[in-house]
Amino acid sequence: MDESGRNKYSVLTEYLRNEILSGSIKPGDRIWSENKLVEMFGVSRHTVRRALEILERDGYVEAIHGKGTFCSDRLIHMKKTKNIGVITTYISDYIFPRLIQGMDRVFSENGYTIILKNTGNSRKKEAEALDVLLAKGIDGVIIEPSKSQLLCRHTDLYQRMEQSGIPYIFIQGCYEQMPDKPHIVMDDCQGAYMVTHYLIELGHRHIAGVFKADDIQGKERHKGYVKALQEAGFPYNPDMVVWFHTEDRKKKPAVMIGKMAEQGVELDGVVCYNDQIAIQVMDALSELGMKVPEDVSVTGYDNSLIGQERGVGLTTIAHPQEKLGEMAAQLLLEKLKNVPEENSRIPRLIAPELIIRGSCISRGK
Repeated sequence: MDESGRNKYSVLTEYLRNEILSGSIKPGDRIWSENKLVEMFGVSRHTVRRALEILERDGYVEAIHGKGTFCSDRLIHMKKTKNIGVITTYISDYIFPRLIQGMDRVFSENGYTIILKNTGNSRKKEAEALDVLLAKGIDGVIIEPSKSQLLCRHTDLYQRMEQSGIPYIFIQGCYEQMPDKPHIVMDDCQGAYMVTHYLIELGHRHIAGVFKADDIQGKERHKGYVKALQEAGFPYNPDMVVWFHTEDRKKKPAVMIGKMAEQGVELDGVVCYNDQIAIQVMDALSELGMKVPEDVSVTGYDNSLIGQERGVGLTTIAHPQEKLGEMAAQLLLEKLKNVPEENSRIPRLIAPELIIRGSCISRGK
């Protein structure tokens, strides 16, 4: 024991911990060897090993077999930064501004700052963004996953966050490999069911669908479209469905619906993946001399301003963009405060709401 009556290993433990917390020993640095510590402090090898065991247990150091003991990378994240990483797919997307507004309001009120990263819906860029955020030091992350219908190739980065004690949540999708991770999503299946059912109730019998193939929203919205058709006793026709990927989203949907119309395919309604696609489809039909809704009814999804400002007004599904941002921020704050899952009052599935405007018309039954 020292003069104050503390065990020698406690003194050594405190010294090394203070060196680490002060930054004298940085994450990734190699700690002195056992022999060197024995020599430096005039203690036994047992005392040195006991101190290192305590530091490793508490996450300050990690022993790598055959190489030595190193200051843990987790130390980057042990100091609270009050920074929150937010990773989205498209900064220019019409959903983005209000989504961030909702998050920023909640985080600002709680003293946090957002560090924003954009992936362009690229899995490679998502991995790069996570890598950068981990290096910077963050307290938590909100992620809109890129191409969420495909397998995630960088699960190791999510494991690193978990090992570092950094909570993260998904919004607007979740990788199928991680269904149990915290996430907040729209009930996309029900939303697409509602717009398809609405067209059927209006007397439409030849309804095409346009869906995104590489994210989970597209899969779920297609599922709702099929459910409504089957419930009404209509046969599912895959030739009436257009699938598109991120890379061809600006051209393929409109081109394919235009081809259907040019080829004389019976078509009286189109259920679109979102409002942007719906506007493209409406423009393509207009170029062919077809009127919406007189000739073809069109529905969107998201209730965006571009749909509201359209001449006839777009029938769509409401997307609570700002509210979703607030909910995501509140859920992440709960994770930071270690609020048990069963005590959370934040819903994980957002119920859809049908917004009826002039892009659909009754065709009789």
